[in-house]
Amino acid sequence: MKPIKDKLVSVIIPTFNRAWALESAIDSVLAQDYNSIEIIVIDDGSTDNTQDLLKGYKNKIQVLTQENRGVSAARNFGIKSSHGEFIALLDSDDAWEPNKISCQIAFFEQNPNALICQTEEIWIRKGKRVNPRVKHKKPSGMIFEPSLHLCLVSPSAVMIRKKLFKLKGYFNEEFPVCEDYDFWLRISTDHPIFLVDTPCTIKHGGHGDQLSAHHSQDKYRIDSIVSLIKSKSLSREQEKMAAKVLEKKCRIYGNGCLKRQRNEEGRYYLGLYQSVFGAGL
Repeated sequence: MKPIKDKLVSVIIPTFNRAWALESAIDSVLAQDYNSIEIIVIDDGSTDNTQDLLKGYKNKIQVLTQENRGVSAARNFGIKSSHGEFIALLDSDDAWEPNKISCQIAFFEQNPNALICQTEEIWIRKGKRVNPRVKHKKPSGMIFEPSLHLCLVSPSAVMIRKKLFKLKGYFNEEFPVCEDYDFWLRISTDHPIFLVDTPCTIKHGGHGDQLSAHHSQDKYRIDSIVSLIKSKSLSREQEKMAAKVLEKKCRIYGNGCLKRQRNEEGRYYLGLYQSVFGAGL
């Protein structure tokens, strides 16, 4: 059996029309101080010069292409095509410090029962370093309750044992945003998500093509919580936690719809909490 430090790590990079950032992401993986890596870039139907950029890397990377189906479908395609025992996700507008993979491999070596961990991050907004707000502070361990409120795990910061996908499924391809919130929530019901307290992930934000800038995140977070409740996979205590957050999010989102004259949608979400728990869930 190979020692864990020699195990293959599959790096999954989905991208769509991000040639302007993709090179930095790929180069940060090629600069890792860990040797056993495969890099899989999934081009989700780009119409810019992404393909020309990727050709320049030749056999250093594996390139998969698909019609534009969204980030979840691209990630899932890459994960299912990978060969590594470990999966490391990287968004095409983010990057890593050179010790990112070796730092997490060391964690798994010291914690052989762990299935997932994430590193701390360096946040860059519009080219300037910023400090995350207190509410974004990353917890470690059993993080289900705080994860209900907002997404506390970054795709670019995680490393996952591949077998976890067999246990918890893949990213929800119906979600244009918050697919990561949904996935981490499903995992955190019964698995700890650990934090490696070293800032190895460089997270960029503030640019115009971020998906979260064009979709209502709470709508999909509500859908995720409802699906989880209906799955009957929660403990009684977890269901109570989920119900409390669901009621609040439905009220805020529903009233927001009414203010924007989206009356039918507003009424639906204001009544959703009652319809879910009125059905005896």
